[in-house]
Parts: sequence; structure tokens; C-alpha cells
Amino acid sequence: MSKITFIGAGSTVFVKNVLGDIMTTPALQGFELALFDIDHERLQDSERLLNSIKATLGSTCVIKAYTDRKEALRGSRYVINAIQVGGYDPCTITDFEIPKKYGLRQTIADTLGIGGIFRNLRTIPVMLDFAKDMQEVCPDALFLNYTNPMAVLTNVMNTVGGIKTVGLCHSVQVCVPRLFESLDMDPTGVESKIAGINHMAWLLEVKKDGKDLYPEIKRRAAEKQKEKHHDMVRFELMLRFGYYVTESSEHNAEYHPYFIKKNYPELIEKYNIPLDEYPRRCVNQINGWKEMREKIFASENIEHKRSKEYASYIIEAIETNIPYKIGGNVMNTGLITNLPKEACVEVPCLVDRSGITPTYVGDLPPQLAALNRTNINTQLLTIEAAVTGKKEHIYHAAMLDPHTSAELSLDDIAALCDDLIEAHGDWLPKFK
Repeated sequence: MSKITFIGAGSTVFVKNVLGDIMTTPALQGFELALFDIDHERLQDSERLLNSIKATLGSTCVIKAYTDRKEALRGSRYVINAIQVGGYDPCTITDFEIPKKYGLRQTIADTLGIGGIFRNLRTIPVMLDFAKDMQEVCPDALFLNYTNPMAVLTNVMNTVGGIKTVGLCHSVQVCVPRLFESLDMDPTGVESKIAGINHMAWLLEVKKDGKDLYPEIKRRAAEKQKEKHHDMVRFELMLRFGYYVTESSEHNAEYHPYFIKKNYPELIEKYNIPLDEYPRRCVNQINGWKEMREKIFASENIEHKRSKEYASYIIEAIETNIPYKIGGNVMNTGLITNLPKEACVEVPCLVDRSGITPTYVGDLPPQLAALNRTNINTQLLTIEAAVTGKKEHIYHAAMLDPHTSAELSLDDIAALCDDLIEAHGDWLPKFK
């Protein structure tokens, strides 16, 4: 029996979407859906939920929960990853509260910035443990990574872990529909091309019947900037640099040095930036889970319709050899020619029986490549810190981070890193 393993299966709602999608797909019937999580109570919730969906759909997939990770992975063809190391309490709280003492504010802190660096440092060792297990019990499996920080973790799994890995993010899928919705434009029949790095990929082309839609998009965006709305940072970036970026304004506010500045507090109001947004979401999610759980399990006949998550479509394309196009995070094997070859990039990819085949993009517009490189610098130095165990590279990563370096002195950056290392304690490996 073919096997799909989901690590981090305590993420019950996400499991419902991804593995529910598998069970709705005729070509993927008969798979074992192996669930693993260190939270056994949430694991049981996910097992129960999936069995209910299975019964409603009449699926022939087999649901099996494991408390032994290696056994969950053994013989798997596909491994889906959705873990969060350290959770909201204590690690996310630490990532936000200690930088605040230095006057460094964040919005999401799960990708770049000082919070993204430390999320990487505590997640990479766990991911490499997965890779070690996979090398032993399923070396040929395809690893579908949904965990942030996406670019760094996907990079590490491919290069250090030696595991075939593609990183999957929603931002490419929703970029054009949400942009057009916000500008009261019709996305029907629109063709687009997106490439860059995760959370900072660019809408390079957007056309309908061969006509470039960017002039109209920019005209409407400039008009909309006259009033408050939720996407002001991205619109400002587009009007200044020429292209729309895939990930949300709350994310991009902290990827650049222009928006969150303690000496210019008026910018927070001007660009409608939600500081401390991710902790708020975490608290709401934790508080809402009990109610959501009761609602989910109120019926034993839980229905599911296939979502837009990439995982089931990727697996279906490989199993059936019917091609499917995704926006995937892969290593830069000459795909984007003015970004470093060591980087993980987000580009259009073709999926079929041969696996994930990324497409060639060439040069990005020079200003976009330059913006990407500011983030790649920190990503690569974070990997260097994790792989070598040298503390100096943590400082290097932070000193080159656009937002951190725009706000703090070199002395303060080093002191902040030291404080975060101490506060995280055993959540981090020991650095030399």
C-alpha cells in the first residue's frame, strides 16, 4: 500500500484540508494516510476527523496515527510537513517581546527579521532529524514543506538533508485573485507570471488577451492609496518599484527597511501596519480552537470539498502523469539568473510523473532582484549559523537583516541576539 505521511498532524484544520483533499481524489484512493504529532491529544482529534470524512466520502484510504515518527515515515512516498517548533508559548512570545525591549517591532516574524532568524534556528535541527529518519526509511520520498520560514527550511532539506523537497505557500495562488478583488477588477481569463523568493515573489506579468493590465492596476492602486485599506504597503512597493509582491502587506512591512521605524511612528498609521499581528492571531486561534473543535465534531458525517492546497494536486499529477502547474520553492539551479545559486527561489514548476520540474525565468528586473537579495543575505547566513554551529553567523544574519539593521546599532543587534539565545534556552542548539 502506498503511503503519505503528515508530520505535524495536530494541525487539525490544515490536516482536514490537505488529507481531506487526498480522499476526494479518485486517483489517490487506497493510500495509507499516516499521521504523526508530538501532541497525542491533537493527533487523536485529527485521526477521528479524517475517519469521519472518509466515511462520508466513501474513501478507501486508510487512516493511521503513529506515536513513533520513524514508523510513520517508513516506506512513505510523500511526506507533508506542517510543524511549528516551540509554538506560540514560549517561542513566539519570546521572538516578539525581547526585540520590543530594544525598540524593534514586528508584525508576523515567521519568515525574516529577528523573529524569522530564531524560528529558523530552532526549527532546522528538528527538520534535519526528519531528514535523517527519511534517509533511513524512505529516502526517495518527496517532502512537501508547508512550514515557515519557507525558503530557509526548504533550502536546508534539499542541500543539507539530501531530501527531495518542494516548498509550498498560498501566496502565489491567491495573489492575482485578491489583487483584482481589491481593485474591483475581473480576474477571469487573466494570465500571470510570478517569480522571486517566498513571500517576496513578484507579479512579473499580468495580461488579458495579450493586453498588459499593469497600467490600469497602478492607476486604481494610486487612487486607492488616498484612503486607508489593508494592503497599503504592497501598493506602495508596487508604485515605487514597479511590480506587485505576492505576500501580504503585514508580512512585507517587516521585510524592508521603509515602514516600521521607531523614529517615524507616523508611518504605522500612514500604511495601516498591524504591529504584533501574529501573536494576536495565535491567541485568537488558541481561544477559538475549543469552539471550532466542538463545531467540527458536532456531526459524525463531516463533509469535505477539495481545497486549493497544492499537495493533492502535486501527488495526483505524479501518480497519474497528468501535468499540473504550481508555484514552488526550489533551489536556484540557474532558474533566476540574477539571484544567488545558493538561494531557494519561488518559480512556476511543472509536475508530472518525473516529479517537480522548475521553469527557467532568467533575470528579474534589477530592482526586484536587489530587494530579494537583501532577504537572501540573511537567509543564507542563518543557514550558515545552523550548519556550522557558529554564533558569529547569527550576528551576521541579524546585522544584514533589512529591518533590524535599519533600527538598531551593531552593539544593540549583538546584545539582542545574545538575549534571544539565552531566552530560548533548550529550544536552540548550543552555538560556539
